[in-house]
Amino acid sequence: MYDFEHFLERRGTESVKWGVYPADVLPMWVADMDFVSPQPVIDALMKRVEHGVFGYPMETQEFREVVVHRMEDRYGWKIDPAEIIFVPGVVSGFNLVCQAFAGRGDSILMTTPIYPPFLAAPVNAQAERIEVPLYQDASGIYRVDFEAFEKAILPSTKVFMLCNPHNPVGRVYTKSELERMAEICLRHHVLICSDEIHSDLIFSGYQHIPIASLSNEISENTITLIAPSKTYNIAGLDCSVIICKSKEYRERLETARRGLLGHVNALGLVAGMAAYKEGDPWLKELLQVLEGNRDLVVRYIRERMPEIKIISPEATYLAWLDCRALQIPEEPYPFFLNHAKVALNYGGDFGEQSKRFLRFNFGCPQSMVQEALERMESSLHKR
Repeated sequence: MYDFEHFLERRGTESVKWGVYPADVLPMWVADMDFVSPQPVIDALMKRVEHGVFGYPMETQEFREVVVHRMEDRYGWKIDPAEIIFVPGVVSGFNLVCQAFAGRGDSILMTTPIYPPFLAAPVNAQAERIEVPLYQDASGIYRVDFEAFEKAILPSTKVFMLCNPHNPVGRVYTKSELERMAEICLRHHVLICSDEIHSDLIFSGYQHIPIASLSNEISENTITLIAPSKTYNIAGLDCSVIICKSKEYRERLETARRGLLGHVNALGLVAGMAAYKEGDPWLKELLQVLEGNRDLVVRYIRERMPEIKIISPEATYLAWLDCRALQIPEEPYPFFLNHAKVALNYGGDFGEQSKRFLRFNFGCPQSMVQEALERMESSLHKR
């Protein structure tokens, strides 16, 4: 059994999450967790550090084989070691894709609200950004409007940036949804860039499907990004993976990265390998903890703060809070920061239509989740 309730002090550890706000603010924002990483990861890092020499690292064939095995074991997706490219991060990876396949005069498609670096990637590539808002069905579930999705595609559209599981709304897209997206993209000759960094963090009753695993034709038209970083809480060690079946596309990526995008951190390679090889017992327990935290957040908000609307996330450790019905004197983000001393993610960063939404990170000890919710409720009662 691992300890997911004890909090290890993070202030003074160069933590963005804990270093941005004053000490009296509870940070429930940036997407890293407040859990100690799996012991095999720590042991592997300690052994490597004790060696004492930190020269340029080599991306080993063994790590490639570990990724190959993991994809087949977890998702039934057969890939080849040659299809793997290591990059420092998923964000740098999808920016690489955008800049390798689009540029001035081109356009890049995405569904919103979405993780803020998605919104910046087309701008970085000097391309136009096309946003297709998700809609909520009768039960509140976020869905893709496929008619609007297809209509939004222009002759200039080169890339569709998919986020699955979707950050921030927590959707795990179904096979039929993924097939529909892929079919539209194939018909319009639009490359799919699929960020699947949260693919290991799936709750009971749901199953992640890599979009590239649906067919050989779809695989040839897809570039997938994964990482052990969110899953095993090792984001600061910079180790991510691109999976790209097309040899032509891999060559374009390698050409685009020359002199600009460095290699994976030496310790990131060590941590990533250990996590994928030996971290799954820890992950199994983590998912139970996160599911309990998710249920607490959903139940508490629905019972104690019903003006806030919440849809239970199917994946990730992030909850998307609809605060449009809150009768408060200021926008939700500054209100809870100033009056509850709880720092959440500002919804407007995920798209213009989401300014009165908040993202709540419940990847922390349950006692911290409880305290954040109680602070928020108390601030509303003091209005």
